Amino acid sequence: MIERSVRLRSHVKAIGTLLLLLACPCLSPAAGDAPTSWVDADTGHRVICLTPEPGSASLYFNESGYTPDGTRMVYSTPDGISTVDLHTFERRSIVLGPVRPIGVGRKTPTVYYRKRGETALYSADLDTGESRKRGELPPRGNISSINSDETLAVGTYIEGSGRDYGGSPRDAQTRNLEQPANKGQMMVERLAAKLPMVLFTLDLRTGKITELLHTTDWLGHLLCSPTDPDLLMYCHEGPWHKVDRIWTIHLNGTGNTLRHARTMAMEIAGHEFWSSDGKTIWYDLQLPKGEDFFLAGLELTSGERTWYHLQRNEWSIHFNVSRDGRLFCGDGGDPGQVAKAEDGQWIYLFRPELKRFDPEDGKNLIRPGVLRSERLVNMAKHNYKLEPNVSFSPDGKLVIFRSNMWGETHVFGVEVEKDASGKQPPG
Repeated sequence: MIERSVRLRSHVKAIGTLLLLLACPCLSPAAGDAPTSWVDADTGHRVICLTPEPGSASLYFNESGYTPDGTRMVYSTPDGISTVDLHTFERRSIVLGPVRPIGVGRKTPTVYYRKRGETALYSADLDTGESRKRGELPPRGNISSINSDETLAVGTYIEGSGRDYGGSPRDAQTRNLEQPANKGQMMVERLAAKLPMVLFTLDLRTGKITELLHTTDWLGHLLCSPTDPDLLMYCHEGPWHKVDRIWTIHLNGTGNTLRHARTMAMEIAGHEFWSSDGKTIWYDLQLPKGEDFFLAGLELTSGERTWYHLQRNEWSIHFNVSRDGRLFCGDGGDPGQVAKAEDGQWIYLFRPELKRFDPEDGKNLIRPGVLRSERLVNMAKHNYKLEPNVSFSPDGKLVIFRSNMWGETHVFGVEVEKDASGKQPPG
């Protein structure tokens, strides 16, 4: 009876929260700040502010930001790390202080994080709030990803005591959410520097450091497979048209493999991410840079490649895929981005459509397709120095993104299904 009573109160609370959002589309958590909810007048889709704290942000688009049961999202605030329940919208502070979240465990409700000024990795239980130290990093070491069974953390460091550029352009930004103004020049200089780097693992049970790879290539964007605890995707960082970017390696140091080789001058491929089943790597592909746009996929077991074509205005800084693999999303871009789109400032939903072809025409051919787009949110008032970093909620009902369209940065979720209430946003 007690358990039934607790569940009933929980359901009543969730329903009450939802009714409040629907009934008060202009309710503001703080004067002059983002409204709690509104219907986009240009698209008919409802948008919900998931994080009322000014300066709050979701994790990077391809990092694990959701609990294994799919109910909660982890996000950063100027005060630390918090969670929001995606059904009840209840928020909870987990870690206080100047910290950077690395990702949420795929196996347990645990967030892994770094403390500013410390050379150690920490974790916090999202249910109890209990934190503990998981291990010391090498000097100048950085952790970027946690493997799927939460036995290993993976990171890099620059050997010696020379200039430290960090593992990738975003690694050095603990709280600065916007891209640096000199990013392009920094990337050219860092690639030319040929600094000696080490790829390593940290055993989360013992704290043991194991070196996997020594190189003068600039390693970044480490991303463990969501299902294979032994597989890491990473990139050769630098200006994209100057590097063969996308690689995988086993976490015992074997099987280092290039996954997309350039075949055209000025070809670029990047902002890679995993499908949720770990079978496919997806990435932005342009042939050549800024001219023709594809969302490309590589199925690792078969080697089968699929390229979905996009129009210029549909190109997005980041793409992502729903857990069932049926839908994609994108966060658009302003005219200053690589696509130079005149009307590209939208959050997009994409429905993939494969073109008909005869498999007997030839083996190992690329499977052609197109992405059919639907606009979800007008981002005309968003400053794209802050990348929106789209992802799907685990249940596929929301596309979640960061935005500064109301001034301060918040995390929003736009409903994939159109709102039927007829309510309009604030004037």
